[in-house]
Amino acid sequence: MQVLKFGGTSVANAANIKKVKDIVFAKKGDRTVVVVSALGGVTDLLLECGTLAARGESCYKTALQKLTDRHLTTVKELLPLNNQSSVLSFVMQQFNEVEDICNGIFLLQDFTDRTKDRILSYGELISSQLIAAFFKAEGLNSHWVDSRKIIRTNSDYGKAVVDFDKTAQAFEAFFAQADEAVLVLPGFIAADEKGNTTTLGRGGSDYTAAIAGAALNAAVVEIWTDVSGMMTADPRLVANAKAIRQISYHEAMELSHFGAKVIYPPTIQPLMNKNIPVWIKNTFAPEDPGTVIHSTHRNGDIITGISSINKLALLSLEGSGMVGIPGFSRRLFEALAANSINVILITQASSEHSICVGVDEVLAEKAKAIIDQAFAFEIERGKVNPLVIETGLSIVALVGDKMKSHPGISGRMFSTLGRNGVNVRAIAQGSSERNISAVIATEDIKKALNVLHEEFFETTFKQVNLFIAGTGNVGGKLLAQIAQQQAYLQQNLLLQVRVVGLANSRKMAFNDDGVDLQNWKELMAEGEASDLHRFIEVMQEKNLRNSVFVDITANESVAMAYDKVFEKSISIVACNKIACSSSYSYYRKLKDAARDHNVSFLFETNVGASLPIIGTLNDLLRSGDRITKIEAVLSGTLNFVFNNYNGERSFAEVVRQAQAEGYTEPDPRLDLSGKDVMRKIMILAREAGEHLEMDAITNHTFMPESCMQGSVDVFYREMEKQEDHFKALYEEAAAAGKKLKFVALFEDGKASVGLKHIDPAHDFYHLYGKDNIVTFYTNRYTDQPMVVKGAGAGAEVTASGVFADIIRTLRA
Repeated sequence: MQVLKFGGTSVANAANIKKVKDIVFAKKGDRTVVVVSALGGVTDLLLECGTLAARGESCYKTALQKLTDRHLTTVKELLPLNNQSSVLSFVMQQFNEVEDICNGIFLLQDFTDRTKDRILSYGELISSQLIAAFFKAEGLNSHWVDSRKIIRTNSDYGKAVVDFDKTAQAFEAFFAQADEAVLVLPGFIAADEKGNTTTLGRGGSDYTAAIAGAALNAAVVEIWTDVSGMMTADPRLVANAKAIRQISYHEAMELSHFGAKVIYPPTIQPLMNKNIPVWIKNTFAPEDPGTVIHSTHRNGDIITGISSINKLALLSLEGSGMVGIPGFSRRLFEALAANSINVILITQASSEHSICVGVDEVLAEKAKAIIDQAFAFEIERGKVNPLVIETGLSIVALVGDKMKSHPGISGRMFSTLGRNGVNVRAIAQGSSERNISAVIATEDIKKALNVLHEEFFETTFKQVNLFIAGTGNVGGKLLAQIAQQQAYLQQNLLLQVRVVGLANSRKMAFNDDGVDLQNWKELMAEGEASDLHRFIEVMQEKNLRNSVFVDITANESVAMAYDKVFEKSISIVACNKIACSSSYSYYRKLKDAARDHNVSFLFETNVGASLPIIGTLNDLLRSGDRITKIEAVLSGTLNFVFNNYNGERSFAEVVRQAQAEGYTEPDPRLDLSGKDVMRKIMILAREAGEHLEMDAITNHTFMPESCMQGSVDVFYREMEKQEDHFKALYEEAAAAGKKLKFVALFEDGKASVGLKHIDPAHDFYHLYGKDNIVTFYTNRYTDQPMVVKGAGAGAEVTASGVFADIIRTLRA
């Protein structure tokens, strides 16, 4: 004996019903019970007809006619002409009955639960008769069985409770005298002792199959639906969700209770009691293996699946009068139970000062009125506060039998959520340790499911979503580097790097699936007008997991908006030096915000492009060392200029070359004035722990004041006029056998920058091209400093430094 259940999508139309017939044909050999749902969507439409009638809206007749026509069309498409007459008459008769009931509802404007069950039953009654007739016409030895004659329940309409003893006896008696190979039953419906139609709850066709399977001691129950089994997460929200090949009864019940729609929660219990396996199969891909639910524990992943429930409300009852007084919990739950309000989640503070329960959001106001009334005496005397309701919440749940033998799962869960700015409002874990549930904001549910899936299903990759501001020289190089490395990172590091937002001074554009980095310029050309505040708003509204804001501008407005970015727990990678070299209070605010929101704030390229200068400094401090002195050449631009200037070409000409080759800031005066070096040494001093401000740094500038006025064009013209000044600087150093280097110094809490004569014995003498060099003197490195040296300017190396910081945010 086998039981096959086919859901609404599987029998939605004639084409689908023919697929069902093929599956049943392929099962010939064993005696088969086929349980069917109403045609897809019919139950909701029947309910709508009753509701319209109860509101006195006569348009229910139009809706009923559409339903009638749909079923008549299905009969005509399924059955040969000579088999249609009786079935068409049956369909018309049934819908005439539905119309009569709706007419009564319309007149009385009263839609009771008993009447509701009666109307809803017609969907399954009609579909099952239709399908049974089709099976016969196709040569199957089949017979229609009215479930209401076999399944006995109480009179709790809408969610009737099954009398399993009487139901089992009825099944045994009926099947003992039935000799057909295939018996077709309508799902979802039953009857009470008086013969009144009852229903088993929405999704109850699964339950009908389980009841039949348990009563008949079937070898297997198969639930045929529109997905190939249960998944590790909702595939509509988690693109990398995987099929679960086998799962225990308890795990399946937990997942179905917490929102997995593949199987109706009560289905499992009667089959588990008889140790009957359940297969979840796909009507539209019958060759797929599906999921088997049985008593055997799985091998493999600690977590079986991740599920969620939306539209949750938290009800919080608290007050000092609850402490040490027994009975508050009992009174709370009795009040809710007496009014048929189901509690989804319970959590209570160990101090006994508060009790928090989760209920369906639509019942929240009703629950408040009931509980406030139940505790009116205590509320009036100030011992208990009026019930507080929070809405807009969801539950995310980890489920797995193996969690109990693996400590630290809850820690991983909450740290993963925390890193992505998902605030947990309440927590619950059963004593079986099979389920860990967290209540979070509904707006965070997609992000939460994805980051948890990344964390616990290791064969999938970790995804980072980049929002990049700045698509100029460095930005363009970065996008090219990401495009080049995307496949490598996914294959070797299980990292999927996607650019989902781009902005420059003119345009901005977004793509949730990831920008095509071969055609990003075309996307930007078609983008909307650039708006920094809107760009940040969109980034926050998208609420994507592992989001990183990448600032490759030199724009002060962008830098001063970092604190807003951190508010949504988005990491920042900054090439822009302005934020970290602004006021110390803002710098500290950003560092603290990153820590508070558990995200990364990385700005390695602020000093020395891709050289590991800030990282090395931080490593020294984290290992317990202390910085005593920093001496550095921190301007690739100035080093390039003084390495290439010898008086044969004008100083202005060499500076133009540096700008043309991409070594300078957009305004070269930032480099030549020493201001850029001042920013860099200040950032290093701050990272070393010094509360340093810009106006405390001494700048021994070598530039004539006249060169720093007016536009960039005026700047170049004035430098040509001041050529004698620059030549004199060079000749003075050359006459002493020394080189000119623009050096930054931090020592004893003070910082300075300026042009110095470097003799051949100095570490800085052999510094060529655009190279930077930093020497760290510390408690450990006293006589011989720690030295970091290399290319300190250029779009390619700067972009690579930004890219490296992006990867660090993922692997932190």
